[in-house]
Amino acid sequence: MENSEVIKIIENLKGRRPYEEKRAAKLGFASLHEYIEDKIHKKQLAEKKLEETQCETLKVDSQSKNKSCGCC
Repeated sequence: MENSEVIKIIENLKGRRPYEEKRAAKLGFASLHEYIEDKIHKKQLAEKKLEETQCETLKVDSQSKNKSCGCC
């Protein structure tokens, strides 16, 4: 994971840092750094999954438009 990205996020937490540290500890992470890395990783996976589903939807839509019902 990119350390600069994690560090940048941690620096921008400001007043939310104590909250995020408590949350990280509650979820079993050894450090805030690990917790932020995990959040970034999950976000990337979600974006990738969204792209794949959108791509599949477009393929299905294009295939259904190419098929005619035969009555027209």
